[in-house]
Amino acid sequence: MTASATNTQPLRIAIAGASGRMGRMLIEAVQNAPDAVLAGALDVPSSPALGLDATAFLGVNSGVTITSDLHAGLNGAQYLIDFTRPEGTIAHLRVCRELGVKLIVGTTGFSDEQKAEINEAARSIGIVVSPNMAVGVNVVFKLLAQAAKALKEGYDIEIIETHHRHKVDAPSGTALKMGEVVAEAVGRDLKECAVYGREGVTGERDPSTIGFATIRGGDVVGDHTVLFAGIGERIEITHKSSSRVTYAQGSLRAARFLAGQPHGLFSMDDVLGLN
Repeated sequence: MTASATNTQPLRIAIAGASGRMGRMLIEAVQNAPDAVLAGALDVPSSPALGLDATAFLGVNSGVTITSDLHAGLNGAQYLIDFTRPEGTIAHLRVCRELGVKLIVGTTGFSDEQKAEINEAARSIGIVVSPNMAVGVNVVFKLLAQAAKALKEGYDIEIIETHHRHKVDAPSGTALKMGEVVAEAVGRDLKECAVYGREGVTGERDPSTIGFATIRGGDVVGDHTVLFAGIGERIEITHKSSSRVTYAQGSLRAARFLAGQPHGLFSMDDVLGLN
């Protein structure tokens, strides 16, 4: 149930990476949401946007200034939406825990130690973590689990992902999550069966492996395909993002979900009721 539906005050949301592509999309989504208000905007100390109004790019003034001071940027916020990088997110996490700000994390590439710190912080604050906040992608995760269980014998599994030229990590967090979902469904450990690159004389394909192929170029928002290749047929489950707005809307759904959660670590499955 949304904040507006219960006649409560709007959700006070801060955005990390406020001057980036995703940050601006999130700010615009908050501005347009009837049950939310922009309460803070964070960026790195080197950002040329520091000191500017966070919604200046929309041609309006919000009264919220972009800052690198985490305490100042989160003062008065109830939620922080963070699609930045692991080191930045962990720094934000520590201040959120100190101030009691709930956290929605779309950042990918965390180390095991960083994941453990997130788990520990969730004992104090509500946190939603997902490598992809798009509603459709999370439905695809469920479809993949069903397909993998039915196709675990006699089908080779390959994951192909394409993103824009500016993406810094590979494979994408979404592709890795797809691999984890498929591996769990077929009773494998992704760390042991994943193949991330092929070159030269590789020999015949090991049927127990899950392959990954990464493509980078242009302005592709994000395309993901899981291929189940058998003898005489192929099954492909594909999700294509044409706009980052899907990630922003999913993030707002996560914030609304956390309104009723004092603490705990959650996924988009919890947010969307897919568990």
